[in-house]
Amino acid sequence: MSKIRHLVLVLGDQLNHDSDVFSDFDPDTDRVWMAENDEEATHVWCHKTRLVGFFSPMRHFRDELRESGKTVLYHELTGDRRKALESSFASVLRKTLDEHDVEKLLVVSPGDYRVREQLRATSEQEGVPIEFRNDHHFYCTPEEFDDWAAGRKSMVMETFYRKMRQRHGILLDDKKEPEGGQWNFDKENRETFGKSGPPEIPPVPSFDPDSITRDVIDMVQDRFEDHPGSVEQFDLPVCRKDALKYLKDFIKNRLPKFGTFQDAMWNDETFLYHSRLSHAINLHLLSPKEVVDAAEQAYREGEAPLNCVEGFIRQVLGWREYVRGIYWNRMPHYEERNSLHCDPDQDVPPFFWDGNTDMACVADAMRLLIDTAYAHHIQRLMVLGLFAQLYGTHPLRFHHWHMAMYADAIDWVSLPNALGMSQYGDGGVMATKPYCATGKYIQRMSNHCKGCRYDPAKATGEDACPFTTLYWDFLDRHQQQFQNNSRMTLQLKNLDRKDSSEWSDIRSRAKKIRSGKLTLKQQ
Repeated sequence: MSKIRHLVLVLGDQLNHDSDVFSDFDPDTDRVWMAENDEEATHVWCHKTRLVGFFSPMRHFRDELRESGKTVLYHELTGDRRKALESSFASVLRKTLDEHDVEKLLVVSPGDYRVREQLRATSEQEGVPIEFRNDHHFYCTPEEFDDWAAGRKSMVMETFYRKMRQRHGILLDDKKEPEGGQWNFDKENRETFGKSGPPEIPPVPSFDPDSITRDVIDMVQDRFEDHPGSVEQFDLPVCRKDALKYLKDFIKNRLPKFGTFQDAMWNDETFLYHSRLSHAINLHLLSPKEVVDAAEQAYREGEAPLNCVEGFIRQVLGWREYVRGIYWNRMPHYEERNSLHCDPDQDVPPFFWDGNTDMACVADAMRLLIDTAYAHHIQRLMVLGLFAQLYGTHPLRFHHWHMAMYADAIDWVSLPNALGMSQYGDGGVMATKPYCATGKYIQRMSNHCKGCRYDPAKATGEDACPFTTLYWDFLDRHQQQFQNNSRMTLQLKNLDRKDSSEWSDIRSRAKKIRSGKLTLKQQ
């Protein structure tokens, strides 16, 4: 039995060479451990692109570590489902510990509470101590967030964001005041494309799969053939070099218009001006600090306007750090929240897996999601998320669907965004009111409604927009719950505009939609 001083565990979303676990690595006495396993691929029904988007970067990182002189113990999945004896993360680790005399386990603190507790339990069961090291990938530690949150009646993201700007000296002028005289340019970031649509946008960088990625694609196609989504268009960066190309392209070709049009949608478009960097950042192929610095530099050099740069930096420095803080501040009980009292058995609608619906906005968002495992934040929040909320989907089930379908989904970022912000499952921790709207919001921000068979202005009748029908039913069902919420006052007042006959039709139609008795796809 070989002796190992430190068995360094590298998780699939910790692929950075400057990780703290390598700070005192001794190639003679230490070993790196990495594992692909069925459990991480099946605890939610993962999109094929999401699987390739994790496993291929892991294999590339493994090879980089070996080239640097480190010995890597790597558990690799094959296309043969019968070879699944060590199918869980813990079982693979236990097998390694049985084969080697390990003094200590080292790992950067995981981004998933479930994985952290699994590692802790395995350590105790095997009698091998484990050391969790800080993840310096982030601007703010969970402990620093807890200090900021302590004693606050509400944890408003904007307040946290300004604190982060000040602490790290980002987008401040010579007097340490915000550039442009204000902290937030969100009001300048809500433009639509108008009737003419978006101007010509340069194509995003594309990466032909190398031999490693092709092997992973073949394995996923064989082993996980029944999983949702497609992997035919896979072009995510799988190594740092490719991720840097994505960053460079975004700063040059998309950031100058990103903020202005960040909430706009357009039928049959793919990524518009959005960065699509979240996958690479969440896997640690890119540092959020280098991304923010690149965006700020573009502003300083006159390459991008302030509203676009501030809007992007707010997403990374503000929202991303805030979401992580909320996750660790509120776990493990956060995932149990269900403030709208949704039926635990109410899952997402069937067309959230295959896009088979006549609702043009949903069908287009699902087209992009199925093909690329990506959709931008308005498609997530105000199309798919909005429909799920109005539909009555249980918030934890929506989170599980979100984890399954998006390549950039990791528990710490998905749970607060999906359960909290999108579905209002946390009762106001993430948002002061539900993000609920009729189909007219989608009509205003896109061209989807122009070719859709549903009318966003109608709540009843065969051509009534399901969003609009379900919106009024949502307000009706939750009227008492929100009657003291000042931000819902105007919306609730509008309930009195409808007579009893219309309410009867709305409730009946909404019930049929939720039960599946009213199909949203022409036969």
